[in-house]
Amino acid sequence: MTPRSCIPIIAALAVIAAEPAQAQPYPSQPVTIVVPFAAGGGSDLLARLVAQKLEQRLGQSFVIENRPGGGTTLAATAVARAKPDGYTLMQATSTTMAISVTMVKKLGYDPVRDFVPVALLTASPFVLTVSADSPVKSVADLIAFAKAKPGELNYGSAGPGSMHHLSTELMLSLTGTRMQHVPYKATPPALTDLLAGRLQVLFGDGPSVVPQIREGKLRALAVSTAKRSAATPDVPTMQEAGIAGFESAAWQMLIAPTGTPSEIVSLLNKEVRAVFSEAEVKEELLRRGMGPQMTPSPEQLRNYVKDEIARWSPIVKRAGVAGTR
Repeated sequence: MTPRSCIPIIAALAVIAAEPAQAQPYPSQPVTIVVPFAAGGGSDLLARLVAQKLEQRLGQSFVIENRPGGGTTLAATAVARAKPDGYTLMQATSTTMAISVTMVKKLGYDPVRDFVPVALLTASPFVLTVSADSPVKSVADLIAFAKAKPGELNYGSAGPGSMHHLSTELMLSLTGTRMQHVPYKATPPALTDLLAGRLQVLFGDGPSVVPQIREGKLRALAVSTAKRSAATPDVPTMQEAGIAGFESAAWQMLIAPTGTPSEIVSLLNKEVRAVFSEAEVKEELLRRGMGPQMTPSPEQLRNYVKDEIARWSPIVKRAGVAGTR
């Protein structure tokens, strides 16, 4: 056999040898989930819960990498540039995907073009709250007071452009009222001032305010989602309270760089949906004031992101925070 005649045989053997490596089922190595917040917060704990459950289901490590900064945009920019092989994912928020595109002057990514949505992790309502000793007993009371004394009520937020801020601005735009915005760096100090009476109104995220509501320290006027929350079933929605067209949620989803194989995206979507169907996980989310949990497909999530961008862009502009970062 001549050297030239050996070439096809060698090539065939190389292909055969490579086939097992190519056929390795996903995931065959640890998967990184980038969380755009510091360790220990509610979002971080949610990511770790999901990672633990995925490890159990798929038999591979899911590692949490905390990368805070830039209002979630630093992490998103890095993930957008990562290899699209299914081994780098991100826990994105409504700010990452729907708000920053209008608020940030030079955003390092396009939320629709650069990512593929994988699975929804949570869509939690904000709760419109006042202190327990406030004379305001309902949304109607609040709006009547705001109309009678324009600009005299103070409302808090976790900072300019936060969903707390924009949810309140949405309410004001729909009701033709004015209130004074008092921005904080995070929810806890705003909550402290609300409890102390230095602040009159707060659209708080469920994990922060539901425990205070259950203890009787805060009064819940309404939830921001289209449906009532299982965490506060007796509290009406904003729409039920008379604010037509109002809907807002603190949502988080798992995303991957565009180009990630569709079969990997489908597998992860299926597994995350299975995780959230577990009674233990449902109970934990309910305890934290998160939910209700939806289970849309990746394509439905892509359309949802587009709709959210279109819906919040005018509110970001109305709030005066467009292009401020």
